[in-house]
Amino acid sequence: MTSPIRLLIHGANGRMGRAVRRIAAEDARFTIVGVVSRSTPEARVVDGIPFFSDSELGGVPEFDVAIDFSLPEAFDGILGECLKRGAALVSGTTGLGDPQRVALETASARIPLVWASNFSLGVALLHQLVETAAARLPGWDCDIVESHHVHKKDAPSGTALTLGATAEASGARPHYASLRAGDIVGEHLVQFTGQGERIELVHRATDRDIFARGAIHAAAWLQGRPAGRYQVGDTLG
Repeated sequence: MTSPIRLLIHGANGRMGRAVRRIAAEDARFTIVGVVSRSTPEARVVDGIPFFSDSELGGVPEFDVAIDFSLPEAFDGILGECLKRGAALVSGTTGLGDPQRVALETASARIPLVWASNFSLGVALLHQLVETAAARLPGWDCDIVESHHVHKKDAPSGTALTLGATAEASGARPHYASLRAGDIVGEHLVQFTGQGERIELVHRATDRDIFARGAIHAAAWLQGRPAGRYQVGDTLG
């Protein structure tokens, strides 16, 4: 019988960290060896799982993979710890600076890792569809419309920009529009328009748990992989 994957959750008190902890606890592929947050934990052990602060990161138990949804100022610590222990890293921490992006790329020569602004498996497939459409429809207009809840500040969204980068790499020239309304979790429309016809590629998220599930899926997929920087799309069947 294969031993469970030893999972460390970094940024565990954020919305995404809590979701990863809840879903991974019910996944027989994993055993959670520890969770790490910015602040000193009120309790050292909860439901059999040890809690640590960022300043105690060096003292966490051995782990096979870390899932990180933290802040840029905490990212260097978890990347360094994964390198020191030869552990895989799955990170959705956004807002990284250029030196951190370089460090991420350098680290991929030593450990397997996935970094993404969006861990939805549906969005990963959408990237592949956009790449195909942009390459095969030269000269068509490309427009990306993204919709999110009223509290989201950045516009266009990070996902819209990465979809645009995918389209641009295949020859399209994307234009962006952003909507902020109600409690929309996230919708992304990539539209290609030619003379007399139009193609619409749409992804709608209705549950934020999809991002946690995607990160957990990536963490399981990385097990046993050689060092390298992988995309969420690589983890699809």
